[in-house]
Amino acid sequence: MSKTKKLKKIFVLDTSVILHDHNSINNFEEHDVAIPITVLEELDNFKRGNDTKNYEAREFIRILDRIAENQTLQDWIPLEGIEPDKGNFKIIMDHDVPMQDAERVFASKKADHKIINAALSLQEKEKGKKVVLISKDINLRLKAKALNLAAEDYETGKIQSSSNLYSGKYTIEDVDKEAVKDIFTHGYTDNLEILGDKIVDNGFYILKSERSSVLAFYNCFKQVIERVEKQFVYGIKPKNAEQTFALHALLNDEIKLVSLQGVAGTGKTLLALASALEMKNNYQQIILARPIIPLSNRDIGYLPGDAQEKVNPYMQPLFDNLKFIKNQFGENEKKYRAIEEMEKDGFINIIPLAFIRGRSLSNVIFIIDEAQNLTPHEVKTIITRAGENTKIIFTGDVHQIDTPYLDDHSNGLSYLIDRLRGSKLFAHITLEKGERSELANLANDLL
Repeated sequence: MSKTKKLKKIFVLDTSVILHDHNSINNFEEHDVAIPITVLEELDNFKRGNDTKNYEAREFIRILDRIAENQTLQDWIPLEGIEPDKGNFKIIMDHDVPMQDAERVFASKKADHKIINAALSLQEKEKGKKVVLISKDINLRLKAKALNLAAEDYETGKIQSSSNLYSGKYTIEDVDKEAVKDIFTHGYTDNLEILGDKIVDNGFYILKSERSSVLAFYNCFKQVIERVEKQFVYGIKPKNAEQTFALHALLNDEIKLVSLQGVAGTGKTLLALASALEMKNNYQQIILARPIIPLSNRDIGYLPGDAQEKVNPYMQPLFDNLKFIKNQFGENEKKYRAIEEMEKDGFINIIPLAFIRGRSLSNVIFIIDEAQNLTPHEVKTIITRAGENTKIIFTGDVHQIDTPYLDDHSNGLSYLIDRLRGSKLFAHITLEKGERSELANLANDLL
């Protein structure tokens, strides 16, 4: 019996995909890839600037320049010169008006409708292949499907399910009471069998026996299960098991990369900053950063003031956490004065994330807040900046996305947690209980 021949596809990429991942054209296996000329026009508007999307636009333009060396882009060009076992690539130039004209149907000549028309025109010409529009823009995908054009999200970097995302901890019932007693008495046990199939490097555990329980951590370097005790850091004390686990990971010198995930009010940023202050003698600087997501899609250049005044409103939550820690002490206490001195001397540096592009980060604690608003590529870029004696901490809520082209499956924080689970240098904890106030908990639970 002859094998069914696999239908070759043509994937048409829109601008949002390229700004998400400049290397996207190489991620479609043996299938062909095309982009409408309108996408090139839009990329031209993004090529200048210091934001990640500007970097992605420039890198993609450089890739096209290498592909088009000594040939034009109006004909199908093999991508094998860039990556082996790939399909072909071309630019979709001005085309005949398709039977289903998006500009007419939606009564607008906007760029999105030109991109849909380019894909529809290609679909009418390439009868032997399936044409699929790839976009991070949900509304664009819906418009394409309304015109009988297949449309999909860009899947590279997406996790399968955010509902089953690794939480960093396990609760194990009916543990042998002698093993629990051993951990209490000696601080550790080498009886790894009590973890069963839930053993994970740098994993955290609530071990329960008939009459007692213990908080524990699997130390993958020593290959023992250690007791986790509550630690107070710069006036901040953990209020639940997950916060206790988080502080243990944050203060562990052997763990160089930590992620904290949880809804608003669970203490993610506060714990990260307090731990960084506790470890200040081990590093030369504490850097706190967060991505800037302008409201109403207006660039921060519209805001009044100089560069620092423009970004300060976006950094205010970080300043608030620092102020909260400082207010745990009186103005004449040593730790209060120490924080003020660190701020004055620039030891604590609160900046927009875009400001660290191109820097090599050595001997620093780097805290990235609101990491769910980063792409997987951005997270990778940040981590690859780490030099000697650097600890990186990502905090965020994977269900609270503020950028239109990411979701709980495709954001950088989910990707990080999913991909690095069980790595020796990485630990993660999901903070589940809000500790900000009863009112905040009510909103999180019922609204």
